[in-house]
Amino acid sequence: MTFISQVNKWFVNANLNPAAKLRLFCVPYAGGGASVFHEWSHFFPKEIEICSIQLPGRENRGMEDPLTDLQQIVEIAAEEIQPLINIPFAFFGHSMGALISFELARKIRQKNNVNPVHLFVSGRHAPQIPCTKQDYHLLPDDQFIQELRLLNGTPEIVLQNAEMMGILLPRLRADFSACGSYQYKNNEPLDCPITAFGGKDDIGVTYQSLEAWREQTKKEFSVCMYPGDHFFLYDSQHEMIEFMCKQLHLLLAPKI
Repeated sequence: MTFISQVNKWFVNANLNPAAKLRLFCVPYAGGGASVFHEWSHFFPKEIEICSIQLPGRENRGMEDPLTDLQQIVEIAAEEIQPLINIPFAFFGHSMGALISFELARKIRQKNNVNPVHLFVSGRHAPQIPCTKQDYHLLPDDQFIQELRLLNGTPEIVLQNAEMMGILLPRLRADFSACGSYQYKNNEPLDCPITAFGGKDDIGVTYQSLEAWREQTKKEFSVCMYPGDHFFLYDSQHEMIEFMCKQLHLLLAPKI
C-alpha cells in the first residue's frame, strides 16, 4: 500500500521518510499528474524518497486553472521546493516534465548555488533544439485529438469520450502552449551527470536529439534507449527504474 503525503500544493510525497538520504523529484508529461509516480516508491530503496510535482489543474488541484507559461511554472516551483532541497536531490522528468526538470535545476542553481546530483530526462529532445509544435495548442479539437492519438499516451476510449475530453483538453492545451512558447536561453552547463532516456520507436524524439543533451552538462552523460514509442516509460518502467537505482546508489555509497 502506498501512503501519500501532500508536502504542499506543488509537491506530493509517496514514501515520506525522515531518514531518507536522497530525494528524487519526478515531473510528469503534459496532462499528467503526480499519481503517475505514486507506485515508484515500491521500486526504489528506502533511502531514496520519491516526491512528485503536482501542477495546477491536475487531480486534487483540478479546480485551479492550468498555467500556460513554462517559465512561470518553474519560478513558482523553485519557491515551493525550497524546504525539500535540504538533502541531496535528483530530478526525473518525462517529455514536458524533462523540460521543467531541466529549467528547475538551473533555477535552483541560480537561487541556491546547488546542483542536483543527477538529472534524468526522458522522451524529450535537448532544450536548445527548437520546438516544431509551437502552435499545436491552437489546433481545432479534432486535429488536436488526432495529435494526441499519434503520441499513443491517451487510451482510445478516452479520446472518444466527449465528456472526459472536455475535462482533459484545457489542461493539455495549456501544457502544449507552455512547451510551444518555451524560449531556450544559453547558460553554463549543469554541474551534474545527465542521463537521457528514449523510446526506440518514438518518431518525435530521435537518438540524435537525445544525444544533444550532452551540451547541458559538465559531468558524465549517457543515452539509454528502450523498446517503445513516446510513452515507453510504461512498457520499460522497471528497466529504467533499475538503471536509476544503480546510478543513485553509487552516489549514496560511502566514499572510501
